[in-house]
Amino acid sequence: MPMKLVIFDVDGTLLDSQHAIVAAMAEAYLQHGLPAPTREAVRAIVGLSVAEAVAELSAEASDHPLQDIGEAFKRSFMESRRSSPDGMALYPGALEIIGALAARQDVLLGLATGNSRRGVAHFLERFGLEDRFVTRQTADDAPSKPHPAMVLQAVAEAGVAAECAVMIGDTTFDMEMARAAGARAIGVAWGYHPRERLLAAGAETILESFEELPGVLGLLDAVEAA
Repeated sequence: MPMKLVIFDVDGTLLDSQHAIVAAMAEAYLQHGLPAPTREAVRAIVGLSVAEAVAELSAEASDHPLQDIGEAFKRSFMESRRSSPDGMALYPGALEIIGALAARQDVLLGLATGNSRRGVAHFLERFGLEDRFVTRQTADDAPSKPHPAMVLQAVAEAGVAAECAVMIGDTTFDMEMARAAGARAIGVAWGYHPRERLLAAGAETILESFEELPGVLGLLDAVEAA
């Protein structure tokens, strides 16, 4: 079998950071005297870069200071990480599946996230994962999802063909990005976008738990070998 690259999204896929993201975005808007977006609105834009996310949230308000709101969100989110380091946790099974896949001879691991390089570095250090990922694509390195650049850069860095890469994510942005890059796409049921939207965006299947991932990769092996 050819070498495979398994690319993970971070927020909503590996990391349960929903409360911190929603609270930080609310704080960013309130600091500027603006109504806080609803939890549902914030959930819908998780996965985009900060600039794209704020632009979506303020799409109907041309007078909103988008850059200032984005910077306020980053400050609030970083402060949340510092003051409540235990407020964000890995989803059940995430640590175990990363370890199991990293031990395989036919699999390389990568990240593709709307987070910043700084945020990814903090995430990896926080959970002791610094040596697990051969490629790390962030909002500082490429256009926002669903643009395919993150996946294209990831496969180039890993030396793996796009058709042998699979994106694991919780949003339609992840699925669309993977498909646009010529990679496979697998959704997760525990993140920000519902399964119906993930399937419509190109997900081949939806994981109910990380324990299912090795079996799904086996099915993809069979498809490649057919």
